[in-house]
Amino acid sequence: MAELAKNRPPNRIAYYAFGQTAEPAEPYRSRRTDDTVLIRQAQEGNTDAFEQLVRHYDQTVLRLATHLTGSQDDAQEIYQEAFLRAYRNLPRFRFECSFYTWIYRIVTNLCIDHLRKNRFRTREVSTETSAEGDQEQQIVDRIPDHRPGVSPERALLTRELRDHILRALDKLSPRERMVFELKHYQGLKLQMVAVILNTTENTIKNTLFRATHKLRLELAEVR
Repeated sequence: MAELAKNRPPNRIAYYAFGQTAEPAEPYRSRRTDDTVLIRQAQEGNTDAFEQLVRHYDQTVLRLATHLTGSQDDAQEIYQEAFLRAYRNLPRFRFECSFYTWIYRIVTNLCIDHLRKNRFRTREVSTETSAEGDQEQQIVDRIPDHRPGVSPERALLTRELRDHILRALDKLSPRERMVFELKHYQGLKLQMVAVILNTTENTIKNTLFRATHKLRLELAEVR
């Protein structure tokens, strides 16, 4: 197997890091087979194949990093580092999980490290939600959503409320916040969150319970 040039990653990584690609990500299921082919080609030294993998996931990775860090600048740095690590470690990729899961794991680990170093940094980021359970729904429903087509009532939530919610999220441990955001902002199932964070689904459930409980206490005064 040809070793990828560790010090010469594809030039386009830096280009995509600024979110300039116009190609939307294809549905995950339809990409799986293509990813396998591209990975094998990239492992043989085909940098064009790796660039195609970057194109498949660049916006997904950038959005994830932006949600988890709350900073476009930090997200771009994490984005670039994530794909550099993927490129350098691709020769050792053994297809034990999908590339989707693998790159998510790299990004979340980088974000956890970032959050530990910047624990109380104020975030300014719009959010998306996908919640199950009454307690979690009550918390998620308080978070402003600025997506196109969102109802005017939801869009009119005050900046003060948003800042209060983001400060509450910042008081969670990095891992608690990571689990909460992967579940609700990224819409991932707990089983997938467990795979990404390399732990059991039961552990993720317990972590999510703690995070939800802490957020409820922090937001009890917000009506």
